[in-house]
This record gives sequence, structure tokens and C-alpha cells, in this order.
Amino acid sequence: MRRDTFLKSLAAFAAVGAGALPVSAQAASAIKMMLPANPGGGWDTTGRALGKALLDAGAAASVTYDNKGGAAGAIGLAQFVNGSKGDPNALMVMGAVMLGGIITGKPPVNLSQVTPIARLTSEYNVFVLPANSPFKSMAEVIAQLKKDPGSVKWGGGSRGSTEHIAAAMLAREVGVDPAKINYVAFRGGGEAIAAILGGNVTIGGSGYSEFAEYIASGKMKPVGVTSNQRLKGVDVPTLKEQGVNVEIGNWRGVYGAPGISAEQRKALVALVEKAVKSAAWADALQKNGWTPAWLAGDEFGNFVDNEFASLRATMVKAGMV
Repeated sequence: MRRDTFLKSLAAFAAVGAGALPVSAQAASAIKMMLPANPGGGWDTTGRALGKALLDAGAAASVTYDNKGGAAGAIGLAQFVNGSKGDPNALMVMGAVMLGGIITGKPPVNLSQVTPIARLTSEYNVFVLPANSPFKSMAEVIAQLKKDPGSVKWGGGSRGSTEHIAAAMLAREVGVDPAKINYVAFRGGGEAIAAILGGNVTIGGSGYSEFAEYIASGKMKPVGVTSNQRLKGVDVPTLKEQGVNVEIGNWRGVYGAPGISAEQRKALVALVEKAVKSAAWADALQKNGWTPAWLAGDEFGNFVDNEFASLRATMVKAGMV
């Protein structure tokens, strides 16, 4: 064989070999994690916990993070859609809050443009009062809400977040026009926590994990959870126990970039699945009080579509849409 022919053949073989391995090899080398919220909130915590689990499980050689908060995740989603096309190493954390934000904000981007990978966790919201609040219970807050809706400032995530929807549902259930609730939206969990601790809002809502350390230290007083029954190991009454028929859950997951191949998607699912089986992820679940809720690929995509329709119906009923 002539030397130039041999070199061409070797190059062709190398190209074939590179094409056969790139998905797992590339995805395992350097994961880029879009966190469409400011530091300190649930998406940020989830993404960084997943990144640590990817590293500890040997599913990634490195993980970098990009926080881009605002508009219930729509700003980060837009950046992810426009900046990550075809990138098999890219992941974006998202969840029920993003669906609510898309319904209320109607941004020019949506989840149909990106690739569903997996649902990771589920949890319920808790409403809390600052430690120095003049109110001592949800019943007292509701009494004030009925008397003067605008005087009760509800603090939480972006408009359309599960805590925003829960507040609107609660108002409707107790006979208050949901359009009259005074909801203060924050760009991230850290901002909401600071506002609650500072007494700048009357009552705050978020996933239990975000408030757990402040509840434990006595800096926040929990007055109701949005679950059907009391959370395990958490002595907080449900809203239903208190005569308010409101139940709404939160969940979080990850999406891949637009335009990745079926094989690249399969590889990302495998990487994330390996991570959630790690000891690091088990520690994160325990520390944050998350419930594992694994659902992958098309099943996750179908779940999101159904959740979108259900959430929109709930928001219409609550007068938010």
C-alpha cells in the first residue's frame, strides 16, 4: 500500500472511530450546566448537587455553571436555546416553576425547543412567617387577607411559580379575588429568603428544602404545606388540615440542548442516571429533603406536556391567566 493511501485510510479510520465514541466521551469530559436562576434557590441547589454527583460518579471530568436568573427561568432558557444548539455536553435545570412562567409570561422561547432528559426530584411548598411576625398562624394571615388583601405581601419566586399559584388558589378558596393578592416576585431563592428574614414581606413560600435551615434555627415559622398529608419528619400542618383545599407539588429536572441526536440524548440520560445512583446524590436528597422522582426521555417529555396543560387549567381557575 502506498504511504499516501495508507495515511488516508488511517485518517478515515480515525474519523469513523471518533464518530463511534464522541457522545459518551464528550459528554463525560466537560458538562456545561445552565442554572436559569440566581444563586441560592432551588434550581441552583439542584444543579450544583447534580454536578457534584456527576463528578463523584465519574460521569463527568468537569462541570461548569452559568447562573442566568429572571422571568421564571425564561431568560436562562433563551440563552440555552440560542447558545447551546447541538451541544451534547449541555444541561439545563428546570421545573414546574418554568412552566408557570411560560404560561404567564409567554416568552418567545419554550420547552419544545430543547431536549427532555430526566425528572430528578419532587417536593411540596411550605409557607413561612418571619420569626418576629405579628401573625402566629395561617388562620391569622387568612383573616387579614379577607379584611384587606393588599396588606398581605406574599413573597416567593417568579410570577407563575408554584408558591404564586398556591397563594392565588388559597385566595380563591377563602373567597378573595386572586387578582387582588399582593405577590412580590423575586429572581432567586436568596433574595426571597433575605426579604422574609428582613420582614419585608408578610409571608413567604418556597420548596421546604430552601427554608429548612431557617425553620430549624427558629428564624422562620412554618404555617402550612401544600401537600396532601404532612411531610415525613416535618411537624407542619397541611393547608387542607386547616380547611383550605389547596394541594400543589413542585418538581425539578434537566433538559439537553436543541438539536442533539438520539444517541447523544441517550448518553446524557445515562450520565444523569449514573449520577443519581451515587452516594453524593443520596446525600443531597437527605440534606435537602427531596423526594427522588426519576423519569427519563420521552416519558419525561410527555409528563411535562401533561403538567403544562394541568397547570394552565389550574391557573385559569385561580384567575391568573
